[in-house]
Amino acid sequence: MAWPPQLEEGQTLNEQPRTWGFLTNHARVLAAIASDPGSRLRDIAAACDITERTAQNIVNDLEQAGYLRRERAGRRTRHTLCLDGSLRHPADAHVSAWRLLDICTQVPALHMSDSPVHRAAELPTPGHDPGASV
Repeated sequence: MAWPPQLEEGQTLNEQPRTWGFLTNHARVLAAIASDPGSRLRDIAAACDITERTAQNIVNDLEQAGYLRRERAGRRTRHTLCLDGSLRHPADAHVSAWRLLDICTQVPALHMSDSPVHRAAELPTPGHDPGASV
């Protein structure tokens, strides 16, 4: 089956014949945020073909697991990915989250050090002022 599947007008993925996929909704949400760290929940949900409530729960899961941070900027939320953490399943624990996204997406921001989408080792620690003298 080609991805993304071709849908008839008004048809959703849930109406497709039952199939399985390699990526979970959590991986899809992480990839959607990687492609646009300032995206709204409704945009993330639409990109992943899930409900806003599901997208919210997944973003909460990813934040609690340390894969992302959220920062409010006025009325918007900006996401910063922290991708050095390894995948959760014991069989995949040797693979970092950034490597999964690198393999599964074509997000050029994963390779730009000044982007909010980069490895956690390059992120300042909370409460640390990089311009302050020691």
